Amino acid sequence: MISLRTATPSDTAAIVRLVNTAFLVEQFFIERDRTSLETVRELLKTGKFLLAEDTPHLLGCVYFELRGERGYFGMLSIDPSRQRTGVGRQLVGAVEKYFWDAGCKFSDLKIVNVRTELHALYRRWGYLDTGTAIYDDPTPTKIPVHFITMSKRLSGFPA
Repeated sequence: MISLRTATPSDTAAIVRLVNTAFLVEQFFIERDRTSLETVRELLKTGKFLLAEDTPHLLGCVYFELRGERGYFGMLSIDPSRQRTGVGRQLVGAVEKYFWDAGCKFSDLKIVNVRTELHALYRRWGYLDTGTAIYDDPTPTKIPVHFITMSKRLSGFPA
């Protein structure tokens, strides 16, 4: 049984481990950990992490924050052994509902252009390309990359 809950500061180390494990697939274009304890602590000051658990295991997490009428989410991370099982969709669906309940009209995200499987996934989930952005990570990349920005207009959720 998968349960969802909002992370607390005591979850920081587990979030870092999960995110860094899930993002190992990016080593073909960049060699570095995806996040750190310091980064997650800073993110918890401006937004939240939603966790998916199958007690006592952390299966997935996603960072999200409110930005006026827009919600933003990122760092969707699923334990590699549980990918393609619906955990990611469950987390994103819960975040979209949170945004809707908070009065947001849109849900936004950005992905690295070379992660083509993510682009296809988010398009299947109703996200449309809205532009590109400079890849602003200070770690040098092995190949040229940029961000693709995507957005989804939110509509009503069942009660």
